[in-house]
Amino acid sequence: MIWIERRAGAVWAVGRQVNPQHRESESPRADDYVWEGHELDDCLAAANGALEDDAIVSEEDGGVAKVRPFRREELLEPLERFFFGRS
Repeated sequence: MIWIERRAGAVWAVGRQVNPQHRESESPRADDYVWEGHELDDCLAAANGALEDDAIVSEEDGGVAKVRPFRREELLEPLERFFFGRS
């Protein structure tokens, strides 16, 4: 599982969990985060890089699921609604 989150202080974070169903808690651990920073483009590059790496491993293991990359619009739309009331 790979995710992007927005943290206090205008920080973006990219997290990655392997086999989350085997964990005692659903809460992410500090070592689950693969990137943190302020630039959205860098965040997307880190998240999509991790996603691509996982997709390659999955394909090598016989997986056939297709994954779509994270997009800038997906992240900005909820922020604009929150801050500016735009949809």
